[in-house]
Amino acid sequence: MTRVDVALVAGGRFHDFDFARLELLKLLAELGDDVRVKVWDNYEDERVTKSDCLVTYTCDVRPSVEAQQAIADWMAAGRKWFALHGTNAILEFGPPKPVQSPRALPIWMHTLGSQFIAHPKLHAYRVQNVAQDHWFTKGIDDFDSGADEELYLCEYHGRCTPLLATSFTGMATGFAESEWPKDEPRLVAYTHHHGAGEILYLTLGHCRSKYDMQPFVSEYPNNERGSWEVPQYYELLRRGLRWATGVGPTT
Repeated sequence: MTRVDVALVAGGRFHDFDFARLELLKLLAELGDDVRVKVWDNYEDERVTKSDCLVTYTCDVRPSVEAQQAIADWMAAGRKWFALHGTNAILEFGPPKPVQSPRALPIWMHTLGSQFIAHPKLHAYRVQNVAQDHWFTKGIDDFDSGADEELYLCEYHGRCTPLLATSFTGMATGFAESEWPKDEPRLVAYTHHHGAGEILYLTLGHCRSKYDMQPFVSEYPNNERGSWEVPQYYELLRRGLRWATGVGPTT
């Protein structure tokens, strides 16, 4: 086994990044001493693209154009990126009051293959395995997300191969693009190629605690753990990290 350098980017707004960062580091530690991890809360450090792979859990982190292009070029050369939850989310708050998802980072969203637009009220939803023979989902039965999970409603760029999906029609109250009437699959996990590189995106994993809604709320009343309390989520995380690092089986 040779050394594998992992860039872990975990940071942003409105989520408990301390919790998510620690959980991901513990899972990466399971892979052994050859996996070495550097951690950032943004994408600007040039050492991100000197790593062997990228793992991200961010929300409303907006890379500079230079960082976006550097990561896009690095991915196109054949890297792997395991992107989690709000990596594709950028948010603007009023006035006007509804939350908007500006199309301000086209390089970023086209590299990832999607952009978050809205989510309905936090709730448990059924996650369906729509790729039974794929290594990421093989042997995983349909399951329920956590009780306080965010169901991501996204727009997609390029070809995205669905792995997990759910259903939703209705209102995403509080978001500028609030009406979602079409009865179509909402992707929970997918793969997307960018050049010779591949992105594995998993939207599950909401978490939030006491101070994570400042400055809007001084102390948030709930401790939300989303699907971090669901065994299938941890199995998916382990599989995704094995794939990204090349350590351990992915079949």
